[in-house]
Amino acid sequence: MKALCWTGVDELRVETVPDPRLLNAHDAIVKVGFSSACGSDLHVLSGYLPTMRPGDVLGHEFMGEVVEVGSAVTRRRVGERVVVCSFISCGHCWFCRNQLFSLCDNGNPNPAVSESLWGHAPGGCFGYSHALGGFAGSHADYIRVPYADQGMFSIPDEVDDLTALFASDAAPTGWMGAELGGVRPGDVVAIWGAGAVGQLAARAAALLGAAEVIVIDGLPERLDQAGRQIGAQLLDYRFTDVTAELQERTGGRGPDVCIEAVGMVAGRPSSLYDYDQFKQQRRPGIDRPLALREAIFNCRKGGSVFVLGVFGGVVDKFPMGAIMNKGLTLRSAQQHGHRYIPMLLERMARGELQTRHLATHVMPLAMAPQGYDLFKNRKDGCVRAVFQPGQ
Repeated sequence: MKALCWTGVDELRVETVPDPRLLNAHDAIVKVGFSSACGSDLHVLSGYLPTMRPGDVLGHEFMGEVVEVGSAVTRRRVGERVVVCSFISCGHCWFCRNQLFSLCDNGNPNPAVSESLWGHAPGGCFGYSHALGGFAGSHADYIRVPYADQGMFSIPDEVDDLTALFASDAAPTGWMGAELGGVRPGDVVAIWGAGAVGQLAARAAALLGAAEVIVIDGLPERLDQAGRQIGAQLLDYRFTDVTAELQERTGGRGPDVCIEAVGMVAGRPSSLYDYDQFKQQRRPGIDRPLALREAIFNCRKGGSVFVLGVFGGVVDKFPMGAIMNKGLTLRSAQQHGHRYIPMLLERMARGELQTRHLATHVMPLAMAPQGYDLFKNRKDGCVRAVFQPGQ
């Protein structure tokens, strides 16, 4: 079959690789319908996660059709249209029983790698380096899905394929940020990043009752979507003093909830950005926490900051004093998608949650290297590059 393979830092190639096969009774094989590039893929592509190997297949946000199931799979059937959670979870360990699915004890077969980096290992993730299991990714004709009864969800007839695609990762990630960030009716919520996750966090905040949702970015095509499709208020950091504007809009108090949806590749011209980028490029520090610092600084006293953007290592110039002295609650997680996906699919079916607009560039899998170039370098108004195998 054909698959998009990582062949080195900033190098991708569509190659012929072996077809996946069932490895145990709980597996399924899915024929991929659509698979989306994700911002966190750029960390892998650029070599910031040092546990990639040449030939690894990328991709973790996808939907498709079940073509084979193991003998222990009882909830899903051949021919079913499904969306698959990007994180791999067993459904039975202590963390899964407590709905902390991305922290599953059994989803990651390479825990020693992550334990050496972070103290404990999270669950596994498709196409996201050997630190998270070394699983083949979804930018391929077919993919093996472990724990298929847990991670695959039937798509309602009312939901089209491109809409359902984003229930795999972006939509549950955004919803988690708003819910676990503590958004309550009447809150003012500020979100750094107007990509897919930031937009869907904004929509989640609105559905949870926020009185005002403000999205901060510097890319006009993303801000345009956040305004037109999501209904958020907008701050363009190229032309606006973010801190002054947030103070003005909140009567000097600051937002109640601040959501960081950018992660380790945050960038904006400033002395701190230059410092972070210098360290990142030379690998002593792999994360650029510019947006996270700003979210912490601007959050109101006693407020909540939720980190949705992916970070991989350590950061410095971290405003711990602001967290402590302002009494902030700081939370973060990889997405617990199994908790949210059924609910999100129902909202999609009712028309409450729109995601199709995020797929600005849909192309055959053979064009995936060009798609990642558009996505990474923000060309041609690309918000998400989406690949369709077999086309």
